[in-house]
Amino acid sequence: MSNRIVLVLIMLLVATAAAADDWAYRIQPTRPELMTKPTDAEMAAVGAHWEHLKELFRKGTVVFAGRTTQAEGEVFGVVVFHAENEAAARAIMNSDPAVQKGVMKATLFPFSIALMEGKTVPE
Repeated sequence: MSNRIVLVLIMLLVATAAAADDWAYRIQPTRPELMTKPTDAEMAAVGAHWEHLKELFRKGTVVFAGRTTQAEGEVFGVVVFHAENEAAARAIMNSDPAVQKGVMKATLFPFSIALMEGKTVPE
């Protein structure tokens, strides 16, 4: 069996063994200047976004969240979280204040956490 086939089989095994309730959304600024010259309204929306994520993290909904560190080019953030189903995941993503205010656009993905600090490495 080729290495490529083995890799695909391992990826499928990991994906099916992972929790079915994990989701991710990628957020990206709707205006590139958000990172270098934000308006007062954008700053308020990003502040509310941060507070919202912290609250979801405290509740155990958000697993992790982070962003790229460059100020220009392909800037994006990722939020990985738990939700019961796609409708609930979409509701969580759309409840993000930065998304609601149109400061960031969001794209939802089913997500499989394969390795994470603090978790046992699968055999």
